[in-house]
Amino acid sequence: MTFSRVGLRCSITRRAGFAGAVLALVSGCAAPPAGTPPAASQPVAAERRTDSDQNDAEKRARVRLELAANYFAAGQTNVALDELKQALAAKPDMHEALNLRGLIYGSLGDQRQAEESFQRALQLSPGNPDTLHNYAYLHCQQRRYDDAERLFSQVLASPQYSGVSRTLLAQGVCQALAGRLVEAERALSKSYELDPANPATAYNLAEVLLRRGELPRARFYVGRINAVSAMVTAQSLWLAARVEHRAGDQAEAQRFGRQLVSRFPQSPEALQFERGRFDGT
Repeated sequence: MTFSRVGLRCSITRRAGFAGAVLALVSGCAAPPAGTPPAASQPVAAERRTDSDQNDAEKRARVRLELAANYFAAGQTNVALDELKQALAAKPDMHEALNLRGLIYGSLGDQRQAEESFQRALQLSPGNPDTLHNYAYLHCQQRRYDDAERLFSQVLASPQYSGVSRTLLAQGVCQALAGRLVEAERALSKSYELDPANPATAYNLAEVLLRRGELPRARFYVGRINAVSAMVTAQSLWLAARVEHRAGDQAEAQRFGRQLVSRFPQSPEALQFERGRFDGT
């Protein structure tokens, strides 16, 4: 069961593949809350901070951060890191830039740099749910599953947090990696209820259900993906073939396998099918 990058919860998003979560990158997170309306006898409260309130250094940092997010989304990690260096040179206390820096280093396998980045971001913005989400998944990659669970729970307890389905997806995948399949099914089911259109959630839920032997339900969720031509991937076809093989319907398993080889002949999943490795060995 694979899982790809788990990112920030701001404005630039893309799908990361059905075995992965939604990757969301920052291009300027939410502004500080507006001041309360003034009463006649009270001093005027501070107005909402807008772009015109930013000094030149802040504006440069925001532009560099947005460029870094776009480059990372395009897979150009070195260029993204260079843009982040310039953002942090202009504004060293920019926690969003440090958060994205941690995300990038985590994707590159540099866990020390990733951890330092997330810790510094949390020093600057304590309890920030986006950073906690990313830091939790870094713990998951390090197989520090209890620490990851603690941080995911902290994120989900954040008031008015709008990324619940994304965090439940990441939490469920992490729980599955830890072998906690009952908990993983629960988290992924909740994520699916909140965002049934996300193929990553349907895929990972079907994978967990297959591992638990819940074959009719696994067939339902992977079928939701394969019913939409634009969503079909080598992973989803291979998962459907494995479900049918496990259920004893070899004709259906072969049908999905032939689709897999026809549509994605160079994929690792096609090679697995041709070698008859339905159990992953």
